[in-house]
Amino acid sequence: MSFDAVLFDCDGVLVDSEPITQGVLRDMLEEAGWAMTQEECMRLFVGKMVRQERALIESRTGQPLTDDWMAAFYQRRNQRLQAELQAIEGALAAVAAAHAHAGGRIACASGADRHKVEFQLDMAGLRPYFENRVFSGHDMPRGKPAPDVYLAAAAHLSAAPARCLVIEDTPTGVTAGVAAGAEVWAYCPLPEAGARLRAAGAARLFGHMDEVALALGSLPGRPSARAGLR
Repeated sequence: MSFDAVLFDCDGVLVDSEPITQGVLRDMLEEAGWAMTQEECMRLFVGKMVRQERALIESRTGQPLTDDWMAAFYQRRNQRLQAELQAIEGALAAVAAAHAHAGGRIACASGADRHKVEFQLDMAGLRPYFENRVFSGHDMPRGKPAPDVYLAAAAHLSAAPARCLVIEDTPTGVTAGVAAGAEVWAYCPLPEAGARLRAAGAARLFGHMDEVALALGSLPGRPSARAGLR
């Protein structure tokens, strides 16, 4: 089967941002009175918007989740990302293969805020592939695991969701892609995470993003597909 469009998540798929972001979040939650390990923070918050977990955070810290606290979190997170962020190995090859397969009809559909997504794509050298095709869950009525951000990306590309491929890395994101009606492939560098991704509906698992590039390269592309950027 070929796909009319390929939709990528960003964090954990294109850039290795989650350990950085969750490290800042863990530190700030501990400062607010909720101590946990990095692993616990990753398990609770990866793939989710912090604001969506307001009730949980307020119950564990005993403090309101204010706009000032969120602004401080964004500032500290962005400073760490700008200093430490790296692209996921093989992400560029996967994006280039998707671009060739779908004739340029690719998009980045993330649950993160738009500023974060765009500067991360810039830092990873991927922004030219996604110019004017970046979608943020913060701009949607509902964030992941709701399908809104993937439906918006598919509509922008004039692609039926059932003809779209979504590349994700978390159960939350996989659930969003499946709910949109797309086929979902999951980047799964840790084998122990595979069962949860499969349970969420991932059709295929890949341990390295180069494997995504190879898989897309083996599929028949759109008749109008061209390797160059549009």
